[in-house]
Amino acid sequence: MTETSPNARPGPLSGVRILDLTTVILGPFATQILAQLGADVIKVETPEGDNMRHVGPMAHPGMGHIFLHANGGKRSIVLDLKHPDGREAALKLAEGCDVLITNVRPAAMARLGLDPQAVQARNPRLIYVSCCGFDQEGPDAARPAYDDLIQGATGIPWLMQAYGGGDAAYTPTTLSDRVTGLHAVYAVTTALFARERSGQGQVVVVPMFEAMAQFVLGDHMAGMSFDPPQGPPGYARLLTPHRKPYATADGQLCVLIYNDKHWRSFFAAIGESEGLGADPRFATHSARAEHIDAVYAEVARLMRSRTTAEWRALLDAADVPNGPVNSPADLLNDAQLRSTGFVQDVVHPSEGAMHALSHPTRWSATPPARTPEPAPLLGEHSRQVLREAGYDDAAIATLLASGACRAADPTPS
Repeated sequence: MTETSPNARPGPLSGVRILDLTTVILGPFATQILAQLGADVIKVETPEGDNMRHVGPMAHPGMGHIFLHANGGKRSIVLDLKHPDGREAALKLAEGCDVLITNVRPAAMARLGLDPQAVQARNPRLIYVSCCGFDQEGPDAARPAYDDLIQGATGIPWLMQAYGGGDAAYTPTTLSDRVTGLHAVYAVTTALFARERSGQGQVVVVPMFEAMAQFVLGDHMAGMSFDPPQGPPGYARLLTPHRKPYATADGQLCVLIYNDKHWRSFFAAIGESEGLGADPRFATHSARAEHIDAVYAEVARLMRSRTTAEWRALLDAADVPNGPVNSPADLLNDAQLRSTGFVQDVVHPSEGAMHALSHPTRWSATPPARTPEPAPLLGEHSRQVLREAGYDDAAIATLLASGACRAADPTPS
């Protein structure tokens, strides 16, 4: 690992330094998790900054809400990587890092002279993690990729249309970016583990298409798992149009009566042990799966007979899984999330009072800091990071004057 930086923070990755050449959501989501786990993440930004800096709402220009929630705890340096001195500064930074992670297309990184060969020539122990659209050994290697495109390519809009009864639609979250971002996190941590054993750096490719194909096909291969097929694709329980929050007498409720014990408890609680409880369609997991539409429709009919509060009390007493239909606003005030410290009220140095999210895991021996750290201003740490890389004040001034580097403007007031 690197020498402990002056910005070292507690956590299992304390002492690991990461050069972050990522933008938008996939990469920044991954590197924020790594920062929350204790890594010193140096975020290299273009003079214009990460695209998500400019997506509102925001309190001040360049500090958009998504940027704030995907870049906490990082240090920002602005380098023009198309400028030879900016490229050289990036390579010099890489000499002192454990990991370089990027979601710039590999061909573009090569044009910048920052491909794995060039970077590892300066630091053979470096782990170079390339998050890209497609595995680089396939015919789509050079294609661009964004969350919507990858959702479409892996069948999510098709499933929504074919089984949801409406138009083809994307999920209203950046699902592909965030699933792939989690793959990038374990790629970094396990590559660091491998290096501790071998002493060698390596290149790890994390492709969105393959990551999401694994995610979708793991549920929906079904009969297509076999050759010849033993039925169509699709996990019926997930695809029935009746799989949705149930309408109660006065609202909605999420209920999942899943295993045999749940069903026995449910029927006993509503006085149907000798009625529906004796219906063979409800008797076993296999039978319920075979008749899933009818099973869900029957529960939907029953749920309309009581209020949400009445159902919650009855189902909790019967130990049948149930939960609310929350909005994002509800989550910010959720008793569980507040009591654990996952949602916190903080004061950002430039953006003022805001809600912030902590890391969701807990550690007994190497706990990360529980207080969320602020996202940086554009170029806030340019001078600091360059000094740590060995640049003196005169060399930094030359980089700034040439446009190869920029430093932060004064903090907004």
